[in-house]
Amino acid sequence: MKCLRAALHVAWLPQLRPATTQILARLKYTQHQGVKGIRSRKSFYEAQMQAGQQEDSEERSMAMSSGDMRFLDDRAYDEVAGGAMRISRDVATAQHVFILQPYVKWSAKRTTPNDVRPDDQLIEATALIHSLPNWQVARALKVPLESLERKTLFGSGKLTELKQLIAQLREERHISCVFVSKGTLSFAQKQFLESEFQLPVLDRYSVVIQILRLHATTAEARLQVAMAELPYIWAQAKDASATQTRRQGYSLSDLQKEILRTRERKLRAELDAVRRQRQLLRQKRKQQNYPIAAVVGYTNAGKTSLIKALTVEDSLQPRNQLFATLDVTAHAGSLPCNLQLIYMDTVGFMSDLPTGLFECFVATLEDAMLADIIIHVQDLSHPCHAAQRAHVESTLRSLAFSVAGGDSSASQLPPIINVYNKCDLVTPQAQTAAGGHLISARAQSGLEPLLMDIEEQILNVTGRRKLQVRVPSGGPEMAWLYKNAAVVNTKADEQNSEKILMRVVISQRTLDQFKRQFC
Repeated sequence: MKCLRAALHVAWLPQLRPATTQILARLKYTQHQGVKGIRSRKSFYEAQMQAGQQEDSEERSMAMSSGDMRFLDDRAYDEVAGGAMRISRDVATAQHVFILQPYVKWSAKRTTPNDVRPDDQLIEATALIHSLPNWQVARALKVPLESLERKTLFGSGKLTELKQLIAQLREERHISCVFVSKGTLSFAQKQFLESEFQLPVLDRYSVVIQILRLHATTAEARLQVAMAELPYIWAQAKDASATQTRRQGYSLSDLQKEILRTRERKLRAELDAVRRQRQLLRQKRKQQNYPIAAVVGYTNAGKTSLIKALTVEDSLQPRNQLFATLDVTAHAGSLPCNLQLIYMDTVGFMSDLPTGLFECFVATLEDAMLADIIIHVQDLSHPCHAAQRAHVESTLRSLAFSVAGGDSSASQLPPIINVYNKCDLVTPQAQTAAGGHLISARAQSGLEPLLMDIEEQILNVTGRRKLQVRVPSGGPEMAWLYKNAAVVNTKADEQNSEKILMRVVISQRTLDQFKRQFC
């Protein structure tokens, strides 16, 4: 059985230290140590790395283990970011949050789909706060508005009502901030609301950044989350100028602007290195001829749970949290025909967030865009699953366009298999209306038809086919086919006792190699 160790091995990230030291130190980031269930062996690529770079890799590993990515722990930058986000960036700090879910009363002016109700938006906003362990919801409230674009956001009457409610809540319990569940608020809107409420005001972007920082446990994830913060900070400051007051934007000094530009340059250099390394890994997997299935979907739809059910990988621990997965990780599985393939687990999407937030994860989402097939996992029990599906599909098209470098002709998505998860939580009528693959990853039901469909799609896309080959029993031909093809089954040849019939799944290239060697 072929090795995935070379295909899913370590990724090297160059680490830039401060210019005053004039020292270039490269760090080693370990993403994958191989795939469980598939035997490892040394490849030529690994042998060269170990022979020529063993000492260097030890130094890089020690540097990474000591957390030597210094520009990610810059106190001066933390001060700038904290000023833009209006709250401490330390996710361990406890917060008591008052949630305001604004929505447009008139459907003609709404920017959200008509089947997304304000109640559902409020539930999602509450789930965002509950995703942070030390954050608690003091009160959650829907607020109808004429428009989401006015400078004060709320009308004078509604502002007075909210101020009275906040004063009452302050007497009953401690409130540390107000979460306005809107994608992004301008700095002018934030500053006005803060002056009225006398509390820090957060929007969805800043709360999601807090969640991402909590779940960014690897160097690669930390890089991407750090990059995702910068567009938000610049957007908050874009309206500020020498002729404008601070109310029109977040005013940055020249030193603070240089801090942001320097950090952005370093992050881009690191992420470019990540993309180059992932490109090498994809080429290695292509050489090893392993098919790839990318698993995508709305956050908390059950992507990791499905992969665990399909691969029976005990080390996977799905969590009932938003944005629990930030790294694109690879997991080996087997199709009914015994063909080995790789499932790529990806970061989940969420609506009412700028596309630029997810574009910072392109370095890893490229693996999904360039897979052989895409498995789109949807939470059938969610009341807004149709809107979630539409959002994921539009985001995938946008990301495919970005990966293709703006070339619309090259931004074609791979074949998509729609999977409706959590079907055990809905009525039979809802299951009938959904159609497609109805599964429950937790109960492991509906997986066999899904696997058959994955197998059919993989064979079509990769040009593999099922053949029956007659070879000498126990000969080198048998060993070669077991090593280089997927053997479905074997049976004795009734016409010749010295022969055996092998039913295999094989690509044309591998079949040609077999013919050259044995025919």
